[in-house]
Amino acid sequence: MKLRPILLALLLVGGFVYFTTATRWGSKLTTATPARLWSGTDTAQSAGLTTEENTNISIYRASSPATVFITSTVYQQNWFYQVFPVRESGSGFLINPEGQILTNSHVVSGRAPQIEVTLENGEKHKARVQMSDRRNDIALIKIEPRGKVQSLRLGESSNLQVGQKVLAIGNPFGFQGTLTIGVISSLRRTIQNEDGSRLEEMIQTDAAINPGNSGGPLLNSQGDVIGINTAIYGPGGNIGIGFAMPIERAKAMLADYSSSRTRSTRPWLGVTTIFLSADLAEALGYPAQPGLLIQQVEPGSGADQANLRGADREVSIGNYIIPMGGDFIVGVDDQPVSSRYVLSRVMERKKAGDALRLTILRGRGRRTEVTVTLGEVPQQRM
Repeated sequence: MKLRPILLALLLVGGFVYFTTATRWGSKLTTATPARLWSGTDTAQSAGLTTEENTNISIYRASSPATVFITSTVYQQNWFYQVFPVRESGSGFLINPEGQILTNSHVVSGRAPQIEVTLENGEKHKARVQMSDRRNDIALIKIEPRGKVQSLRLGESSNLQVGQKVLAIGNPFGFQGTLTIGVISSLRRTIQNEDGSRLEEMIQTDAAINPGNSGGPLLNSQGDVIGINTAIYGPGGNIGIGFAMPIERAKAMLADYSSSRTRSTRPWLGVTTIFLSADLAEALGYPAQPGLLIQQVEPGSGADQANLRGADREVSIGNYIIPMGGDFIVGVDDQPVSSRYVLSRVMERKKAGDALRLTILRGRGRRTEVTVTLGEVPQQRM
């Protein structure tokens, strides 16, 4: 009878020892862990970043503090003589420690706008417009920084390549400091601005550009500014087609400002043209050679003073309606117009006051030479 308590005690002690040992050494007798619903490493590891990702991060960290948020308020009067504010918002970027900022002209347009600039750290500053080039939708504004501010380097936009990587920083829909990445989709695009004017030689990119990005920097993979984000294609938001003004246009305006010129010395011909291939030119009754058909001549321009002619009627070719009757430019400074870019490339080497020789076909194909004295790009200086 005394053996039963002794056996029970031994069983209890042995079970305790086995349970303790099994728990200590990770025996399967411990509580089971439920199976995970995801796959991954058993231990936490820091994320490995590629070289390209590190480059993107580096460019963003260096450029974001120099990108600013801009709001511009203009007070207008309605039909009932009530005064109400009209606000425009966009982006910009500092180009020097003195507080000068490049942005789009349409971001700070209007009569006597009240402009407020918000830095990345939340500081708010009043700004004034120093120069505005409305034809290229570029403006220079200035704040008075209370401390040291970061600025961006201006790069080159004359040797860009389709497929080149670009980064855009701005404040789309008010979301400050947003980075988007893409490539240059095309070069030398011509688009219509909000006011109906034409913006030429634009950089097209698939980096997401949305309302509020206007005026922000378009950067290359070295972090240099190659363009100023200006417009999107289509209403509302990004669909993968955005446009930036080449930074060379801004450099020209800055050179004018530094020289204290009251007007720009950049050349202006004063015509609107469309490019016709040799086949299309022949279909329209011209000799089978490519050229630029003048659609419109700006009053008071060099082209107007040289009596160049714009369209006076419209014709239908397939699904296209083409304004006709204008002069057909087939040569520029003795160079044949083999592409739509010949004229703009020649103009890049000119300045206001220079002569431009044009070979044109007029009327029923009569060839004539016209010399145009280039004018100055119209702009507003404040």
